[in-house]
Amino acid sequence: MCSGKCSRCIAGTLYPLVLISIICNIVLFFPGWNVKYVKEKHVTEEVYYMGGLVGGGVMVLIPALYIHMTGEQGCCETRFGMFLSIIFAAVGVAGAVYSFIVAVVGLDYGPLCKVDDQWTQPFKDSNITYLTHSQLWVKCLEPKKVVQFNMGLFITLMVTNCLQALLCAIQMINGLVGCLCGPGKEQP
Repeated sequence: MCSGKCSRCIAGTLYPLVLISIICNIVLFFPGWNVKYVKEKHVTEEVYYMGGLVGGGVMVLIPALYIHMTGEQGCCETRFGMFLSIIFAAVGVAGAVYSFIVAVVGLDYGPLCKVDDQWTQPFKDSNITYLTHSQLWVKCLEPKKVVQFNMGLFITLMVTNCLQALLCAIQMINGLVGCLCGPGKEQP
């Protein structure tokens, strides 16, 4: 068994997930695909928490890079290297969880939109969930289709973050195995 090969596989899978997370967070700044809303600060507050950019992005990218390097060193060169990969993977889990929580809150509160000439989050304190009642979405007059826009991106972030947390947790187990059992041997 070679925990280094597993590390390379995990890191290779984390890279596209990091990219998806970052792109989703950036796109959330432009509801209705328009720059004017971010200029006028008519963007949901949760977007400014940068869950996808910081949590699912940087806080997962740095562990992914280290995990990749651990796997590249002749199939996990040292036990200490694998021990450090456990710590880095834990940071990745924390980043993914942060991003997930921000996305859940953003999805729960709903988008910031114009309702009767006033910018508000009309679904924030509602007793019924707007997610399953699409007839409520017409409350948001501007930006166009902002409810679907936010829902799609926040749900994508949530799925991405779950995968990131799962992969980092697997790396923590893999690192523990590599730390306890020692480096694996490359097969010719």
